[in-house]
Amino acid sequence: MAVEESSVVAAASAAAKYWGTRGGFRTTILGTEKIGQLFFQWDGPREALLDAVGRLSPKLLSASAQHTRNMEARGGGVLGMEVLPQGELAGTYELRGRFDTRDSMGANLINTVLESWGAALPEVLAQALPTECAESGPPEIIMAILSNYTPGCVVRAEVGCTVDEMGVGAGGFTSVQLAERFTRAIRLAETNPYRATTHNKGIFNGLDAVVIATGNDFRAVEACGHAYASRDGQYRSLSHCEMAGGRFRFWLEVPLALGTVGGLTKVHPMAAASLELLGNPGAETLMSIVASAGLAQNFAAVRSLVTTGIQAGHMRMHLQNILTQIGVSEEVRAGATAHFSTAAVSYAGVREWVTANGASQ
Repeated sequence: MAVEESSVVAAASAAAKYWGTRGGFRTTILGTEKIGQLFFQWDGPREALLDAVGRLSPKLLSASAQHTRNMEARGGGVLGMEVLPQGELAGTYELRGRFDTRDSMGANLINTVLESWGAALPEVLAQALPTECAESGPPEIIMAILSNYTPGCVVRAEVGCTVDEMGVGAGGFTSVQLAERFTRAIRLAETNPYRATTHNKGIFNGLDAVVIATGNDFRAVEACGHAYASRDGQYRSLSHCEMAGGRFRFWLEVPLALGTVGGLTKVHPMAAASLELLGNPGAETLMSIVASAGLAQNFAAVRSLVTTGIQAGHMRMHLQNILTQIGVSEEVRAGATAHFSTAAVSYAGVREWVTANGASQ
């Protein structure tokens, strides 16, 4: 995990340990489809253009065949295409391509294919349209680029157990109280966008840490995740929870366009080492690992929020960071840890205690 906050690693590890004795994390790949967009301007009759889509597709696929051949040999390639009018932008259209890029994130492949379609489109369109449309002239290509919004490339990670198996929570809450309070907190994140924003940021604490470590594009992952969280018109939680029939279930569905080949995955030593540590997974397995890290992080954060509060565990980690920064012996560290288990943690307060109880080394 590549992250600046040690409490993120501690929280995810604690959640992994907790669920490791309750069935572990289960994941399902819901889709691996990615999207590319070729925008163009054409002032001819819309109906004629839309009717010609079926005749456009094979010719455009032929124009990009040299770029997709290797991907097709690995079981991927172009899944389909469609032409979409752009609402109020008269005469503006999107040629949307759907792709399966297998273990590659696929940005370079998708962009190359789209540009080959753009180069071929004027001639292909002239051949596909009725002769009376010739007076409208050729299309003007506006731009060709992949979309980082990939609602068809989604993984679900989930955990679950009986309510009784959840055990007594910190603060003395019973298993039933813990499950009820946790479920209520998730409902708040599903309905309150102010809470949902912080809630999802916590999920990305776990997601991003693995995405960065493996040489993937965390900005694309975050942009897509936040768009996905708003897909019904309101920003909502990416994770969900339910209690039914005496069981507790907690799950996360998130779009993750990741790669384990290409890009920096084998070039950057940190990325290569991280992927080796994970057993050199394919893209789908990496999606599952990343989603599980996000769910673990979210579980740990919400459980703290509804029991002891977020600062208790966070400040314990902060204390250790301060002691390391000051430079103390293990004996002084143990004494400071005991003292600040019931005292407020601040840099000035820790330094003052260390000075009074055992000079720094």
